Amino acid sequence: MIKNFFPNKIALITLVSACFIVFATMGLRQTFGLFSNDFEVDCGISTTEFGLAIAIHAIVWGIFTPIAGRFADKHGGSIITLFALIFYGIGVFLLGKNFNTGAWFQINLGLLVGLGLAGAAGPIIASQVTKHFPNQSRSKAAGLVTACGGLGMFVFPIASRFFMSETTWQNTFVIFSIFLLLMCIPAYLMKRPQAENSDNNKKSNDNVMPVLKESFAHSGFRLLVLGFFVCGFQITLVATHVPRYVQDRGLEDWAAFAILSLIGLFNIFGTLLMGYLGDKYSKKILLSGLYFLRAISMLVFILLPASNITAIAFGISFGILWLATVPATNGIVAQIFGTKNLTMLFGIVFLSHQIGSFLGAYLGGLFYDIFGSFDYAWYLAIILSIVATLLHLPIDEKPIIRREATI
Repeated sequence: MIKNFFPNKIALITLVSACFIVFATMGLRQTFGLFSNDFEVDCGISTTEFGLAIAIHAIVWGIFTPIAGRFADKHGGSIITLFALIFYGIGVFLLGKNFNTGAWFQINLGLLVGLGLAGAAGPIIASQVTKHFPNQSRSKAAGLVTACGGLGMFVFPIASRFFMSETTWQNTFVIFSIFLLLMCIPAYLMKRPQAENSDNNKKSNDNVMPVLKESFAHSGFRLLVLGFFVCGFQITLVATHVPRYVQDRGLEDWAAFAILSLIGLFNIFGTLLMGYLGDKYSKKILLSGLYFLRAISMLVFILLPASNITAIAFGISFGILWLATVPATNGIVAQIFGTKNLTMLFGIVFLSHQIGSFLGAYLGGLFYDIFGSFDYAWYLAIILSIVATLLHLPIDEKPIIRREATI
């Protein structure tokens, strides 16, 4: 069964390498919110400033993902991912070496980490992997990669707590930076698919305008762009501000570590399940249901009295729904347009996700500093979830029929 799943050895090596990379890049990103109090106490970073840095790296991540995706579509993603890991590692290293105040804080956590994520995080890596697989297996392949990101999200908060108890938070960042740079080894092993295994091995056209025109003319693509904005707003709001939120509601700091770790752990099951279901059922219906369940999870969490039980329940429920959007969203893009320009097209969808991430991180911090509460940010996230539920229903998932083979 495993042998039948992998079209060839290159697909196997690329998928395994991708899993190691997203384990590190997505896992580390899950921990930044856990250091917000340390940045405030030791560096004088306010909640708004911290949210702004996360917002900057989110928007940099989003802007450069389509650019990196276009390069990866034409030349392969290994070089892009190598440079991205170096940027990411340098940014994290400098955060642990007292370059963590004022403009340096925004440059390191905002710009450098954002550039790193643009070329070495889940979306662009998953798109490179799915190019190796036929349509009926793409959601599973993307789900496996995303699940490894979820495993990292489970492990890294636990590792953070361990290292912070054994040494300083600054040294913890240095340790993580070294681990990131080690991921250059699997990045080097990632390869482009063989031409005969691509479902669109026609001669490449350097002009991106026909590709963009075709995609944005499709109403389903526009709806995916809008829907993924909501995903970005929600997960970045949670990852950035839940640690402060649960402490403000009277819970101990371990509850924040528990929530983020449980989100990572159960994200594994959620993405694998969505990958499996996405290859069997309508992806747009699955996405609509997912966003609706997110609204329910958030609403119950903020309305029930704060307790360790509600914190754990939220970590589990939201974890199942965390990045389960990725296999289905990526799968719809590939299903409609093919895989030839998949990395760039999904990068464009992901840019919308990161605009949402920018607002989720920044508005969460801004609302807190103005109103002394994250409640308004939660209410907005719930409303957006209902909107996303409705947005995905009209999407036409059928592959487009091209008159010319130039795109």
